[in-house]
This record gives sequence, structure tokens and C-alpha cells, in this order.
Amino acid sequence: MGTIHTFKKEQKIPATISEVWDFISSPKNLKEITPSYMGFDIISEEDTSMMYQGMIISYIVKPLFKIPMKWTTEITTVKEHEYFVDEQRFGPYSMWHHKHFIKAIEGGVLMTDLIHYKLPLGKLGNIGSPFVKSQLDGIFDFRFEAMERKFGKF
Repeated sequence: MGTIHTFKKEQKIPATISEVWDFISSPKNLKEITPSYMGFDIISEEDTSMMYQGMIISYIVKPLFKIPMKWTTEITTVKEHEYFVDEQRFGPYSMWHHKHFIKAIEGGVLMTDLIHYKLPLGKLGNIGSPFVKSQLDGIFDFRFEAMERKFGKF
């Protein structure tokens, strides 16, 4: 059946809710906050300037040995200036559920990413769990630095 894993990352950003929301709610900005080694490219043909509930976004990623892989997610929930959820429809995980939260704090915004995911191949897939966790750490460390370049350090 496989284990559901949890990954969480928080970041304080010295910006307004509107500034952060406008940036993170635009799928076209994903490339800017994704490490180049991931080979990330949106291949969806629709306008990706602003997400909406029900939006389907397809990407090419190269997470392992630079082998291109198609990944399709759906934006399942949007509460403007508070949070949105993307869920994998097709891709490398058995399950991927990613919640993006933002809330105003003194001096800026607290952004929280909370991901629940399940690896393919059941118990056999769980052998790769440390590698996947390490890869997520690297991706979100890069994202943290990219957001600091964009908005400044808190």
C-alpha cells in the first residue's frame, strides 16, 4: 500500500500578502523558483499567468538522471490571499497533495508549504524515500533562496 510521507517548509518574507500571492499564484513563476537541474518547463498550452480552481498544468521535469518526465497537476482549491492546493493527476508519485499557505505576520508574510506524498511501488518504493526527501529539501532550499532574492531577507 505504501506510506504517506509529509514534507513541510516555512519561510518569512518581508512583503505584503498581495505581493506574495500575486507571485506564487502565477504558474509561470514556477520556473524562477525551481532549480535549473530539474529541467522544469511548463508545456500546457493555456495561459499560465494566473491560476484558478480546476486549472490543469502540465510540465516536463528531469528529477532523475536528466530523464524527461511528464507531470500534470490540478489546482483543486484556491482561497485568494490565503492558500491554494495542487494535486498530481499524472506523474512520478502515487499521490501528491501540496498546500501553499500564506498569512500576514508582523513585518511581512509567513509562507508554508505542506506536502503529502506517496511513492510508487509500495514498500519497494519506500526504499527511495531518503533520496526523495533529500531532493525535496534541495528544491525547497533553492526556492527559499529564490524568494529571498525576489523579496529580500526577513
